[in-house]
Formats: sequence, C-alpha cells, structure tokens
Amino acid sequence: MTKPEIRTTIIDILSDIAPDEDYAQLKDDVSFREQLSMDSMDMLDIVLELRKRFKIQIPEEDYPNLVSMNSTLDYLEPLLADK
Repeated sequence: MTKPEIRTTIIDILSDIAPDEDYAQLKDDVSFREQLSMDSMDMLDIVLELRKRFKIQIPEEDYPNLVSMNSTLDYLEPLLADK
C-alpha cells in the first residue's frame, strides 16, 4: 500500500470515531488527541481498527508510534509495503 492509500484509511477510521471533525484541516504533525479532542479509549479504538482493517498486529509498546498522522504513516508504511 502507498502512503496516500494508508492515509485515506486512517482518515476513514478517524471519521468513524469522531464524525463531527473537519479532516480537511488535519495537521499531519500534531497529535490526534490534541486536534480531535480524543481520549485514551478513542486512541485504543484507532489501534484496534487499524489492526482489523490492515490485518496486522500492533504490540502495545508500539502504540506511541500512532499519535499523529505522520507517525502513524511512518509506522504503518513498512508493515504494509507488500499489501
């Protein structure tokens, strides 16, 4: 998968969790929690949905790599290179 394809899926996941937000204004280098007023349960929902949609395992110690769009893309791109 390419970064744009992964990004589109991440936006789709975010919009399911926080449907009232404006994702056109999403800053890739700012944490999801800051921009979208998410709590820790929302962040866990994001991780679970990423695992489900991409059919990958994400160990708990890697969760800090999923805090912003840039960090999430950097983490997922090598894992999804063959998909």
